[in-house]
Amino acid sequence: MAAMAAGDEHAASEVLRGLTRQLNCLNEDNKATRKRALEVIKRETVDRGLSSSALQEVFSALLKPLLKCLSDPMERCRETAITTLSDFIRCVPEPEESLPYLMPCLAQRLGEKDILEPAEELRLSAVEMLTLTLEVCGKHLGPYLNDMINILQRTIIDPFPDVRRESCKCTVSLAKSLPEHFHLQAESLIKPLMQTIAHQHSRVRVSVIEATGAVIQHSTGKNVDDVLSHLAQRLFDDSPQVRKAVTVVVGDWLLHLRDRYSFFHKLIPLLLTNITDEIPEIRLLAADLWKQVGAQWEKENEEDLKDKMDFLLTPPPFYPSGVERPGLGCRELVVRNLGKLVPAIAHDVTDWLVPTRVRTSELLTVLLLHAEDHSTQHLQPLLATLYQACTDSERDVVTSCLASAKLLGTFVPPDIFLKLLLDHVTAPSSSSHPWAPLMVLAAVLGGCPRPLLKPHLEQIANTLAKPDVCQEFQQVVYLEQLLASVDALLRQSESDCGSVSLQLLQVLVTVQSLSTEPHLSEKAVQSVHLLCKVQGLDSMTELYRRHMGQLLDWLSASVDAWSSYSPQRLQLHVIVTQSGPVIGEFVSQLMPLLHSCLQPNRDTEMRMSVFTMLAKLLLDAANTLDSQGHFRDESERFLRDVLLPNLVWQAGRTSAAVRASALSCLLALLHGGAITPGQLLCMEEKLLPLVLSALDEDSQMSRLFACRSLSVIIKLIGTALHPEALNKIYPELLKRLDDSSEEVRGVSLQALGLWMSGLTKEYNPEFYSAHLQLLFQQLLLHLDDPDSSVQGDVLEVLKKCSSVHPALLKKEVEAVRDKQRSPAHCDQLLQHISSLQIDHPE
Repeated sequence: MAAMAAGDEHAASEVLRGLTRQLNCLNEDNKATRKRALEVIKRETVDRGLSSSALQEVFSALLKPLLKCLSDPMERCRETAITTLSDFIRCVPEPEESLPYLMPCLAQRLGEKDILEPAEELRLSAVEMLTLTLEVCGKHLGPYLNDMINILQRTIIDPFPDVRRESCKCTVSLAKSLPEHFHLQAESLIKPLMQTIAHQHSRVRVSVIEATGAVIQHSTGKNVDDVLSHLAQRLFDDSPQVRKAVTVVVGDWLLHLRDRYSFFHKLIPLLLTNITDEIPEIRLLAADLWKQVGAQWEKENEEDLKDKMDFLLTPPPFYPSGVERPGLGCRELVVRNLGKLVPAIAHDVTDWLVPTRVRTSELLTVLLLHAEDHSTQHLQPLLATLYQACTDSERDVVTSCLASAKLLGTFVPPDIFLKLLLDHVTAPSSSSHPWAPLMVLAAVLGGCPRPLLKPHLEQIANTLAKPDVCQEFQQVVYLEQLLASVDALLRQSESDCGSVSLQLLQVLVTVQSLSTEPHLSEKAVQSVHLLCKVQGLDSMTELYRRHMGQLLDWLSASVDAWSSYSPQRLQLHVIVTQSGPVIGEFVSQLMPLLHSCLQPNRDTEMRMSVFTMLAKLLLDAANTLDSQGHFRDESERFLRDVLLPNLVWQAGRTSAAVRASALSCLLALLHGGAITPGQLLCMEEKLLPLVLSALDEDSQMSRLFACRSLSVIIKLIGTALHPEALNKIYPELLKRLDDSSEEVRGVSLQALGLWMSGLTKEYNPEFYSAHLQLLFQQLLLHLDDPDSSVQGDVLEVLKKCSSVHPALLKKEVEAVRDKQRSPAHCDQLLQHISSLQIDHPE
């Protein structure tokens, strides 16, 4: 051994003697000379393969000259010096002997306020040398901790990204190598790390997070709060590797941080947030770490849990299917910290950054799955948070919010959540989002087990059917959530909903009546079908048959207060049109309601809309109002007490509009066959004057309806009318031949033709010849109308006249023949009269 040592000494001496000139050259002004000298030194020492002891002796002799070269003006020289030093540190058996000279020199080069090393790559090499020194010297660096900290404070914020990364790596190594010294100075690295944590390079961010984890882990723990907000921001990082690094660091803290119990409420959200990460690897990592944390806590608190272990291990009834229940320790950790977590969730769910709101809403779902029935204690703030979240413009936030609400429905007893929720539905706190409580209610009901929900169905349905709830707001989104609540009730309770079928139908009718969007009306109709299905009813007709009496009573209760703004008139429209023939079974109950709302002193717009609705029904009376033949028993009274009072002339445009709608209803009544000729005849004295008066209305539509109504009246009872009554009709029709509307002229001509065809033997042509002469003269005037089609129609009517008093007509035709533009039609008419006289000679 002694011989070997002597040999190593001799070899070292030989090397150093051979390098004497090169060492002298290091002081030369010529940079090329210095460069060559350094290269020779490297080649003749570390590259030569000397024994470790010889190398140690050479290193001791060359250390100071090499360190001096770190400040050489030439970059290549500095680079060779750093490389040579690094090689020596890596190879010598006792590198710690260099520390008294190496560390002050590095501290001067890298740890000062101003960067002395201008070359980025050389700063990187110098920090790499520092990391190497730490690896090989370990605890020997204890006395130089200040120098290390000073260097890292500067290099962690170095302009060169790779220097930052290497500095973070060095920081991790320092924390682990000198834990007993490091904790005293660890907090001084927090500020530079947090300055770098948002660096544009993701690899730098990953390194900073790893370094932060090590620094906090080996510090006094006072600085956890200083880094949490920065780490929380990295949960939304675009780089999966960054998010993964946060997961690892937070999981490690939860498992090993000395004072971790004090920070559970702050660290748990960071780890659980990544359980819903979009990257499967991160999700699995977070879940695995969380299981470890829960298992460790459970083991550490075994005594505390012993008494309730059996109870806590039994899954609650109606636990969500397909969902793995978190372990006992995980659940207990969340339960014990939920009171501190809920306010933070409420705050972050309204953050201005979309990713923050999305991840926060997802975190809430995870927390509620862990909390189970313990969320009952925090129900009020949780509901307030959900109301806020479900109004978010971001769809993912709303989706997570509804998932959370569904979990509340699963775990919280319905008598508790309904007490709060239904109060909020009845009196929403937000005027801008009154639908938010309904949206949450629908989701909560969707999670509530059927057996638990059944006792509360009536309370829920009665609340939804309240006018303040289902009639107060007309926004589409509000009505959609009202529908969603009904649907949730139907799907969750199914046949149990039979007990509240009436209330749910009232809500669905109201939604249809208030909706201005076709898709919403269609959805409401689908819900009505669902209401039928859960009760085993084949059609909506059966559903309405079951409830029609109650529905009409419901509407009748408020009919005296109806106006054009009342939703009840729209509800009536939905009920009578959707129920089809069923309404015919309840005519006796419907008529008093119609009589009340259609009196002349009631709101004009309301009357117009009801008349329009009735007109549609009466046109198909056999399948609606008169499906059972009951309406005919009421039709005379309906005509006398409802229609005719609304046909009485009153000044004003709105009154004229009401008369037009009443006339359309009259025409539908006559066309639809819901009134018999006998009933019409009884009303003739009151009806005819009003219809004839309507022929002079300013409205073209009113005149048209009046003409058509008159045509149907003549067709039905014309042969039974007294001649005096008939003689009051034709003059008014003749006036309409000069109407500005071609359609009115055409219909009035048809009515005159019907009038003529309906004359019976009681109408003595000789006795009433003056009336007939006036009629013939007026028609002959229009036989010369500029419109050839009108001429043809008049000719046909006159041909019908020829059978009543041919002699008089012939006389009148001959008197005007030569005065007309063309005698052709007169000649045709005279020829027709002659043919009649030949066929039927007197």
